[in-house]
Amino acid sequence: MLTDDPIEKQSEKHSSAKVAEANWQSLRRIFTVPEKPGSTLRCIEDQISKNLVGFLQDHIVAKEKGLPELEKAFQAFEVPDCPIFVSEQAGFLLEQVVANSVHTASPRFVGHMTSALPYFMVSLSKIMMALNQNLVKIETSKVFTPLERQVLAMMHHLVFQQDAAFYQQYMHHSDACLGMFCSGGTVANHTALWVARNQAFPAEGDFSGVAQSGLYRALKHFKYEGVAILVSERGHYSLSKAADLLGIGRDDFYAVPVDECHKIDLDALRAEVARLQASNIKILAIVGVAGSSETGSVDPLEELAVVAKQCGAHFHVDAAWGGAALFSEQGRQLLKGIELADSVTIDAHKQMYVPMGAGMVFMKDPHAANVIRHHAQYIVRKGSRDLGRYSMEGSRPGMAMLVQSGLKVMGRAGYAMLIDEGIQKAKDFAQMIQRHPDFELITEPQLNLLTYRYVPHALQSHLDYLKVESKASVRVSVNETLNKVTRRIQKIQRERGQSFVSRTHIKCQYSKEAITVFRVVLANPLTTLNMLSEILEEQTKIARDESIQALLSDCNNKVL
Repeated sequence: MLTDDPIEKQSEKHSSAKVAEANWQSLRRIFTVPEKPGSTLRCIEDQISKNLVGFLQDHIVAKEKGLPELEKAFQAFEVPDCPIFVSEQAGFLLEQVVANSVHTASPRFVGHMTSALPYFMVSLSKIMMALNQNLVKIETSKVFTPLERQVLAMMHHLVFQQDAAFYQQYMHHSDACLGMFCSGGTVANHTALWVARNQAFPAEGDFSGVAQSGLYRALKHFKYEGVAILVSERGHYSLSKAADLLGIGRDDFYAVPVDECHKIDLDALRAEVARLQASNIKILAIVGVAGSSETGSVDPLEELAVVAKQCGAHFHVDAAWGGAALFSEQGRQLLKGIELADSVTIDAHKQMYVPMGAGMVFMKDPHAANVIRHHAQYIVRKGSRDLGRYSMEGSRPGMAMLVQSGLKVMGRAGYAMLIDEGIQKAKDFAQMIQRHPDFELITEPQLNLLTYRYVPHALQSHLDYLKVESKASVRVSVNETLNKVTRRIQKIQRERGQSFVSRTHIKCQYSKEAITVFRVVLANPLTTLNMLSEILEEQTKIARDESIQALLSDCNNKVL
């Protein structure tokens, strides 16, 4: 554990931080000379290298402090005139930042899509940061460019499974692009729909193409009344952002209803497609969800591919969360049809256990991204192998090095084990919830994500009664009260800091109204079933609070 005296002393005296002298000698030193052994920074580095999990467990306090209290340490708005020693800043970070950060590495942090990192990622990240390569251009990245192209080919093969000749031809081809690294799934989704838009409205006759002439002229030239993007109600909000940024407009971003399993309703989709086509609306893209953020649901991708082909739309699959399931044979079956997509998003910083900032988008056609290719004389020239020509972002770090490291250190077999274990753990937890008299499972896990809520046993027997339409007003009132109970339990549990589940607002199988539910993501391999049982037990104890019991008593009175 990190309890060495130098750290404790620095933490205690931070309020009177030593001021260093700004001169060329000291400035040159921080670029060339590492901190001496025994300094605060070196102690932190040594401890993280030896025991990452232990360091995080000892120094991340998960108990919540209110933002007003945290903001007190960050009130200064002027850049300091005089520098301070690195050790002083390290002490400040330990005291004010590390101690008040979210404990995402905890096996009891099961509320969001952020998990523990393998220990080697921290050490290898230091190599990446020290090299400071910029992947926008070979001149600033050199070997990182072929390395990135190799990783994109590996992941492209995982998705589309083309033959060896395909990858030998296109992996390092100067006029081909199998995919792009992005800062995250949001930019990856934007990039895919950017390609879709530019492909839909190419240069023709006296029209220079949508990229040059804009969407208004494109619609006028091709004689369309509008353009639309279709995705299920479980689609990620980044897709509506893309509609905004691409000039399509959020009004023309259509959220199609889902079925009882939270998959897109195919009949509703086909009806919407027919309606739009009858109105002379160009359907730009149909987006399939492979692992929704709220329920982990996977759309029927094979059927979506057929619908997209029939209406001439680009078929994109947002697999930011679920894409890693392709490492597993069980997971691949759940994502059957993803290989039919025109483009696919996967986030390596989710279930591939890479630090934040490793989104990827892949194009089935290695020439598809040429429609968004940009050049600049000083940096991304024609004919170069620079992937910066295709990226929405300019300067980018060499995250591909960390993704490659994960692929090689853990291998396909290792990732498959992690995926399968997460899916099984979610199933086991779902059964645990169903067996518990005071909890109701809302969504069955398709991958490793599920939702549930607290409903006392005495009240559960009345849930079927609430399905009756004549009792709609009672159902609405009961669900509103249970929503308050869920929010209160979740907030109290979060503030206690022993464990964390998130919450969301979705429709359930017997209610037309959305309800508030607990949301659990089981990606951390260190999370055990015993821990999950303890989370339920903690929620049960919280529910005994007088204010919560008063709400539940009111519920019982309404249904009796």
